[in-house]
Amino acid sequence: MMSQRRGIHVDQSELLCKKGCGFYGNTAWQGLCSKCWREENQREKQRQIQEDWALAERLQREEEEAYASRHQRVQSQPTITPFNKFEERKTKEKSSKVNTVTKFFTPSTKTPPKKDAGPVDTQSTPSPSSSASRQSTPDSDRATREFIDFLKPMKSGREIFKQCRAFTETMVYKRDMGADELSECVQDFYQNLSERLQNQFKGSSELVERVMDEVEKYMMTRLYTEVFCPETTDDEKKDLAIQKRIRDLHWVTIAMLCVPVEEEIPEVSDSVVKAITDIIEMDSKQVPKDKLACITRCSKHIFNAIKVSKKEAASADDFLPTLIYIVLKANPPRLQSNIQYITRFCNPSRLMTGEDGYYFTNLCCAVAFIEKLDGQSLNMSSEEFELYMSGQTSPNWPQPTVASSSTGSAALTQVHNNLDLLTGLGERQEQVMENARQLENDLIDWTDEVEQKVQSALESFPLETQNTTANSASGTASAALSAIDSENVENELLPPPLQPQVFAG
Repeated sequence: MMSQRRGIHVDQSELLCKKGCGFYGNTAWQGLCSKCWREENQREKQRQIQEDWALAERLQREEEEAYASRHQRVQSQPTITPFNKFEERKTKEKSSKVNTVTKFFTPSTKTPPKKDAGPVDTQSTPSPSSSASRQSTPDSDRATREFIDFLKPMKSGREIFKQCRAFTETMVYKRDMGADELSECVQDFYQNLSERLQNQFKGSSELVERVMDEVEKYMMTRLYTEVFCPETTDDEKKDLAIQKRIRDLHWVTIAMLCVPVEEEIPEVSDSVVKAITDIIEMDSKQVPKDKLACITRCSKHIFNAIKVSKKEAASADDFLPTLIYIVLKANPPRLQSNIQYITRFCNPSRLMTGEDGYYFTNLCCAVAFIEKLDGQSLNMSSEEFELYMSGQTSPNWPQPTVASSSTGSAALTQVHNNLDLLTGLGERQEQVMENARQLENDLIDWTDEVEQKVQSALESFPLETQNTTANSASGTASAALSAIDSENVENELLPPPLQPQVFAG
């Protein structure tokens, strides 16, 4: 059993930060937690800044030396420009070089001037002229109203809202920055605001956490379209790659991953379906906290499925293979983009500790395992793994043994014959459908032709002829009726009418 788990088992210590700080690490941060990663990244940027400054100073000295050399050669020539003009041009060139270096380290050159923010009340909304307001959505408007309602009871609520609104409006003008720079700006804002709240609400860490959750919800709902899967990254390319990879691994079974789940049990099957639904639902959320909540619910359904199947508490060694199986079954949309979005813009304290951080770290490990999955991980040869990946064979197909090779060959031949028969039936059905469509078109054409002929006949024999005939017939009938009442000329030839006679009795 241990050999079967060799390719999937991940020691829990591997989930922690490589710096040994005790927090959960992340593959996107090279195995570091968010705190250590930021510190390492800042040290690297400081080193790069120092190198760039040294390069700029060296280039400036070389240019000054070259200029001094040229100036000495032309001392005998008359001065064309006054000395003060020369000094002004030299100072301008020097400041231009310095700005060339420093502009790479400023947050943005498109940051608009600050506006005086008015008092916050129930009607407070961003300025209609700002880009953030022009791109407002019902979700962002609702998030703004909920944020204002949450901050109303607080004395410092107005100041918190002003800072958050100003920051989100500023971020709109930084859309051309890289994803890492955007993430750094947001994380710096989180850290500074959290420190101020810690000093303000001393001894109330729960209140600080609630405020930070609402701040994240407000800001990320408004900035979601700007910072989720930005064009400056290759997140979309990674999404397509992992989706194709999971589709190619459709043949992987529960037994190959050593998943301790019995899907025949109704409760277990229901938990598996719910876990798949939750991991897919993650893409529909906009706030990192809500996306993490989907991952947490999915993980809890997995633990429940394992518990019911094994009739005992699930272990971490059982959880990761089952999570891998759920991801393969679900093939969540934009998986890499969602992971990167959570990594970049989630409140860092939530990823470093707690169950959300633990489950998210396991999801990152599961995705990394799927990307590197090979035959050795599934205890099969590389040749067999490649056959499965290419679709030439499948583990669900019966594998003939030496004793039953002839029977297997006959069965395989029958399968091929049935496939050929189905192909022929499909072609015949397509031909029948084509003939039916042709017959329908012919009927439509015939109907149009008959209508045209009837219309032509009506035009050739107008209704006036019929009316004339009807009028003549009516006149004849009237004449006949009048002849009945006319005086009969033959009455003179008739005998006289009989007279009554009286007979005596």
